[in-house]
Amino acid sequence: MKKLHFELNMGAAGDMLAAALYELLDGEQKAAFIEKMNSLGLPGVSVSVEPSVKCGINGTRFKVLIDGAEELSEDAHHHAHHHEHHHKHSHAHHHAHHHDHDHDHDHDHDRAHRHEHRGLADIEHIVSHLPVSESCRENVMAVYSIIAEAESKAHGEPVELVHFHEVGALDAVADITAVCLLIEMLVPERITASPVCVGFGSVKCAHGILPVPAPATAHILNGLPIYAGNIEGELCTPTGAALIRAFAEEFETLQPMKADGIGYGMGKKDFAKANCVRAVLGEAWAGKSGNGCLMGSEILELCCTVDDMTGEEIGFALETFFELGAKDAYYIPIGMKKSRPGVMICVLCDPAMRAAIVEAMLKHTSTLGVRERFCRRYELSREVETLTTPLGDMRIKRAFGFGVQKSKPEYDDLARIARENGLSLRDAKKLIESAQQG
Repeated sequence: MKKLHFELNMGAAGDMLAAALYELLDGEQKAAFIEKMNSLGLPGVSVSVEPSVKCGINGTRFKVLIDGAEELSEDAHHHAHHHEHHHKHSHAHHHAHHHDHDHDHDHDHDRAHRHEHRGLADIEHIVSHLPVSESCRENVMAVYSIIAEAESKAHGEPVELVHFHEVGALDAVADITAVCLLIEMLVPERITASPVCVGFGSVKCAHGILPVPAPATAHILNGLPIYAGNIEGELCTPTGAALIRAFAEEFETLQPMKADGIGYGMGKKDFAKANCVRAVLGEAWAGKSGNGCLMGSEILELCCTVDDMTGEEIGFALETFFELGAKDAYYIPIGMKKSRPGVMICVLCDPAMRAAIVEAMLKHTSTLGVRERFCRRYELSREVETLTTPLGDMRIKRAFGFGVQKSKPEYDDLARIARENGLSLRDAKKLIESAQQG
């Protein structure tokens, strides 16, 4: 299973996530990505990357230029505005600032305020015309919707009244689109992330002092594992938080995997710790590591219990789970409350199949809830060989690894040979085994 894991030990920002993912591409893909980003048609926007070193670690900085100048940060102008409209069209602006840990607030006043404001509907109009896939556009808007909803909750205003500065909005659209496009290019089957380091303390802005994480960021991260760490300052931006919220399926430390690529996305500022996001792309590991330790792959176990389904209904449900791609599906007789006999229905599947299997379990069983548990699976490598015998062709399933070898005739072929030759299944198996030895 192809897996992408983000290490967020110094928080998350849109430009840092984009840079880390960019490093996972090959040479041709990198050139195609930059070309694609610079052909999005965003007014005055151009994208570039440059090498960056933090604490002796080489990485990449992702730069978005607006009218030839780099924005101060990915969120420096991505301010949400809550407009109170009066009949004379005067505006009372309440600025909700999105802060990045790369901020420098000594920006030019005229440049910061020479642009108009855009609402979520305006952003949706821009995104709808981006020359990217429909799924990419949907992902971009899903991330923006997370940000807008968080701003709405933080400031007690309807989502439709949340507005963004034009320049900052375009900068954020570029960052978010870059991450969505890169994930589409890398095609991971599962995305995980470490708990998010958010920093601590407070951050000063033009309209007051906000706690870290800022209110909107805190709303986005609600329910996710976060921690302060030992760096004072704001390490996680609303855009970074929204991207992680949208794409990460599970939050965990780096699990055993065969890394095919490691990318470092750098921020602007220097801290005592390397200011970067690290992305690891590879295969979930199954087998022995270099030191001989067993390292299994992850598999998800989904279970529910029922006491009011017929055998036919249970059988139909199990067939449906297999059709969806379950690795295995079975039921176990159990005793339930009020001494009722019931069954526990269990499905084993790849974590990427979670949503489809859970939906099917809720639809095709009478349960009101499904439990999940991550398991580590150790499995042998497998192959199928066709053996020609006097009784006909027979597929042999072979498994090997961990110093073990096993083989077994394919049941359907064995049953066919038994029927065609008037043999019992056991006798047919003995003849096939003799042919194998011969």
